[in-house]
Amino acid sequence: MKATAKWVNKLAFDATSDNHHTVRIDTTVEGGSLNSGMSPKQMVLAAACACSGMDVVSILDKMRVAYTKIEIEAEAEQTEDHPKVFKYINMKYRADIAVEDIDKLKKAAQLSQEKYCGVSIMLQKHCAIQYTVEVL
Repeated sequence: MKATAKWVNKLAFDATSDNHHTVRIDTTVEGGSLNSGMSPKQMVLAAACACSGMDVVSILDKMRVAYTKIEIEAEAEQTEDHPKVFKYINMKYRADIAVEDIDKLKKAAQLSQEKYCGVSIMLQKHCAIQYTVEVL
């Protein structure tokens, strides 16, 4: 696995993966490029959501749970001192599943957080990740 970040202007970079996908990374702090992309830490949270979401979709499909929408949201609070790192992360899983399938969604989220999601598991080595599950 490989990624490259190329400077665009001010504090903006275009990051490209070894399979040629590109995403803009920027900041809103002084010197940034007018918020032209997600900040690096926002990208980490988004990566945790997407990684875990991929697990949940796969698990729900294997459980034959019907859905048309799945959303994963993550919020984190940062420390005040540098380096500003996450104190904790709260994730929320939402899916438009039948109410009777809520336990299956809970199990899918649990398996993702404890066994399959490499991004969340890496982050858990530094800060606690709590999560909730809701029916849309």
